[in-house]
Amino acid sequence: MINGELVGLRVLRAQDLEHHVRWRNDVEVVHWAAAGDPLFGPVTAEAVSLGFDTMLRLNPRESAVFTIEDLADGTPIGMADYRDLDPFARVATVGLTIGERDRWGRGYGSEALRLLVNHLFGTFGLHRIELDTWSGNERAVHAFTRAGFHEEGRRRDAILVAGTRYDTVLFGMLRDEWPNTPHPTSSDGR
Repeated sequence: MINGELVGLRVLRAQDLEHHVRWRNDVEVVHWAAAGDPLFGPVTAEAVSLGFDTMLRLNPRESAVFTIEDLADGTPIGMADYRDLDPFARVATVGLTIGERDRWGRGYGSEALRLLVNHLFGTFGLHRIELDTWSGNERAVHAFTRAGFHEEGRRRDAILVAGTRYDTVLFGMLRDEWPNTPHPTSSDGR
């Protein structure tokens, strides 16, 4: 488990299924996490279970899904993941969802993102981490910027949410921009 002050990131467990089903069927969570993407939710327990079978067998050298746990009471409150990890280019994409609405705006997501980024830069020696959101999710845009990610571009009008078009906002961070990980002392071809 990777612990911070508020949250911990732990490996996905089969008993997390019920939480994921509830989050993926919560219209407001789906709205903010996936811009209302019908492929994200609503879903059946059987569909999430099939996805869980796949996630539990992921090769951590390529991708992983973590449960975000509130350290105060051990409650699963969301999920964080990395994917498309390229060990040659040393790049990965991350994602994060706080599924418990009563935990929104209280720093849980920001800390989970810091823990995940620190883990990836530290454990895998990555050079770059990227993520994206949609322009209507101003809370995520602000949180990613505050965490040190830089807006690198937009795919204009790429997302349709409730009949309104939004941009996909692309963010990136380089290892040298992350203050929480040690930088290698030798030349490593970064």
